[in-house]
Amino acid sequence: MKILDWYIIKKFLSTYVFAIIAMTFIIIIFDISQRIDSFVTKQVPLSSIMLDYYANFVPYFINIFSALFTFIAVIFFTSKMASHTEIVAMLSTGVSMGRIMRPYLMVATLIALANCYIANVVIPPASVRRYNFEEKYLKGPYYNKDRHIHRQTQPGYYVYFESFNVRNQTAYNFSLEHITDEGLASKLTSSEAVWDTAATVWRVSRYVIRAIGDSSEVISTGAALDTLINLTGTDLSVRVNKLVETMGYREINAYIDMLKLQGAANVDEVLIEKHKRFAYPIASIILTIIGVALSSRKIRGGIGLHIGLGVGLSFAYILFQRFSEMFVQGGWLTPAIALWIPNILFLAVAIWLYKVAPQ
Repeated sequence: MKILDWYIIKKFLSTYVFAIIAMTFIIIIFDISQRIDSFVTKQVPLSSIMLDYYANFVPYFINIFSALFTFIAVIFFTSKMASHTEIVAMLSTGVSMGRIMRPYLMVATLIALANCYIANVVIPPASVRRYNFEEKYLKGPYYNKDRHIHRQTQPGYYVYFESFNVRNQTAYNFSLEHITDEGLASKLTSSEAVWDTAATVWRVSRYVIRAIGDSSEVISTGAALDTLINLTGTDLSVRVNKLVETMGYREINAYIDMLKLQGAANVDEVLIEKHKRFAYPIASIILTIIGVALSSRKIRGGIGLHIGLGVGLSFAYILFQRFSEMFVQGGWLTPAIALWIPNILFLAVAIWLYKVAPQ
C-alpha cells in the first residue's frame, strides 16, 4: 500500500459514505412526509418508528442503491482529480492506468462483499421487523386471494384446498392424496384444516379417509386429526417476495427445493431474489471500472458532464436489470441468465472504456 493507494481509498470511501448518508436522510424525510398522517392517526410511538421501521429500512435502501452510489462517488471525486490535473500528473510520472485502478478495485470489492453480507445476513431479520411494523400500522394484514391451490408436498403426496384464510389460519375444502405408480392409494378429505402454529401441524376436522388396496377400499371418519405435511400456514400468509426477503441464503435454497417439489408456479420469483443478492453487488465493481474510465479524462464540461454521463449509465443499468426480470416473468429467459446478462454486457463496456482511457 503506497501513498497513492491511501489517497484514492480515502477519497473513494469518504465520497461513497457521504453520498449514502445524504441520500438516506433525504429518503427518510420524504417518507416521513408521506406517512406522517398514518403515524399520527394511529399514534405510533416515536421509538417504534425509528427502531422498528427506519432502522430496518436503511440496510434495504443501501443494498438496493449501493451500486448507483458507488458509481456516482467514483465519477464525482475522479472528475475532480482530473480537473485538477492529478490524473495527468500520476500518468506522467510513469504510473500506469492499471496501477491507478488498483485502489479503486480494492474499495469496490470491499463494498461488493459488504453488500453480499448485508443482503444475506442483515436484511432478512431486518425485513421481518419492518414488515411486522407495516402490517401493524401502515398496510394492515395480508389476505391470500388465491383459489384452488394445488401443491405436491413430497413425492407422491398432493394437497389441495379451495381457499386459505390468513386471519384464522384455516384452509377450506382440504384434501390430501397419496398416489403411487399403481394409482390412488389413499385420500383424506375435510371441510377445513387449521394450521396450529404451536404444534406446527394441520388439524383437520370432520375428515374422511379412503384407503384403497389391491381389491378393497376402507373408509374411516373422525371428528379431528392432526396431520403433518411439508407446507405451513406461514408459507400461505405472506406475499412470496416478502417471505423470501426474510430468508437467509440457505433458507432460500431449501425453499426453492420445496417449491420445485410442490410444483409451485412462483419458483422464478424466488430464483430472481436469490441471484439478485449476488448480481447487484458485483455491479459495484463493474460500474467502478466504467466510472474511472469515463471521468479520468479531463474534458470540457468538467464534473457536470461526467456526473451526467454517470447518472445516465447508472439508470440504464438499473432499467436493464428490470427488463431482464420481465424476460424471466415472460418465460423467455431463466433467472440465472437474465439476472447476469446486464453484468456481462456492462463488463464488456467497462473493458472497452478502460482500454480507450488515458494510459
